[in-house]
Amino acid sequence: MHLSYYWYEAARIMTAPARVVADMAKHSLQNPANPLAYAPYARSLAAACEMFERATRRYAKPAFGFTGTIVDGATVPVSERVVWDRPFCRVITFDRGFVRGPAEVQPKLLIVAPMSGHYATLLRGTVEAMLPSHQVFITDWADARMVPLGAGRFDLDTYIDYLIDIFRELGPDLHVMAVCQPAVPVLAAIAVMEAQGYSPVPVSMTLMGGPIDTRRSPTAVNCLAQERGTAWFERHCISTVPAGYPGAWRSVYPGFFQLSGFMAMNLDRHVDAHSDMFDHLVKGDGDSAEKHRDFYDEYLAVMDLTAEFYLQTVKTVFVDHALPMGTMVHRGARIDLGAIRTCAILAVEGENDDISGVGQTLAALELTPNLPVERKAYHLQTGVGHYGVFNGSRYRTIIAPRIAAFIREIQGLRETQAFSAIAHKPEAPVN
Repeated sequence: MHLSYYWYEAARIMTAPARVVADMAKHSLQNPANPLAYAPYARSLAAACEMFERATRRYAKPAFGFTGTIVDGATVPVSERVVWDRPFCRVITFDRGFVRGPAEVQPKLLIVAPMSGHYATLLRGTVEAMLPSHQVFITDWADARMVPLGAGRFDLDTYIDYLIDIFRELGPDLHVMAVCQPAVPVLAAIAVMEAQGYSPVPVSMTLMGGPIDTRRSPTAVNCLAQERGTAWFERHCISTVPAGYPGAWRSVYPGFFQLSGFMAMNLDRHVDAHSDMFDHLVKGDGDSAEKHRDFYDEYLAVMDLTAEFYLQTVKTVFVDHALPMGTMVHRGARIDLGAIRTCAILAVEGENDDISGVGQTLAALELTPNLPVERKAYHLQTGVGHYGVFNGSRYRTIIAPRIAAFIREIQGLRETQAFSAIAHKPEAPVN
């Protein structure tokens, strides 16, 4: 049994007293009633205490925190509501506090958040940009360490089952946006639905920076998986949840492993960011320090993945390239992307993406030969990396409007074809 999780927990528990002391010292040194707070070294010492406390804490799951949005120039309140719930996932919708007439109903958009270590709140900016013009839903995946063993396994087949159930639950006229990791299971789930005649099938899917075919423009992440193989990841990356959590004894890929990998890819940038924050704290630049806190409160909050899901994903997506090779299966049946004939596809990629290289998501358009060309679209965003595909200024000003336009276009095409079918329907014979 891999003991990394136990060493991690032991280190966290042993540093807890020092973390409490550091936090108390910081507040004491920042207290105006303390004469020492005015000494030249007080800010440096308080900054050091805060940096230590933040470096040794476990970050809790953040909240979306939406209170309002702007629709047609008017500010309306926003509230969250759970519309679908299972042990490993729930679906949240964001209700906007206004009543719209039937002719003004906005498109339903399900954002499938990545199940790759971070919580769905990492897509807060993604949701925020779509709220004014869409009824937005999002998958809120559960932290595996919080799911009891009695809830059963969660693997790639279960993931696809969940998606199919969610698509059907949310009903007709649904549009889907898959961000990064879920691009593969979303594409697979819709292929299964179309092949087996499930109804209703989503009207469109937007695949953003997804690893559909990792043989194209392979990145460091892709190459590592290919070189190591599944057995290496099973030996070195799988651990057991310690006692004290609802999911105790469940085999997982710990979130702190994934976070370590993310940090290592851009270590210099993270070191510089923390050095800058220390300087901001010493200088009393509260706004810059708060921006740092907001980002890292989100970035450092990670969740565990079930071992079976993680290992199946590594093997299926990154080692075997099963979906583009035509060998991926769901519940023992081969997934045929040729079955996709109605659900439109928009592939979105970032020019500087170092997680899913250029061309990997575009492959979805080429792997669906029976989908009409007017139901396919592609957008390559210049000047952005992986994160910029679904967050940041270019996402808000260029990518999100492009997605909204695609949804309107496909919705219009669907309505036109439906009207045409009714108009050309032969009349029943008169007796």
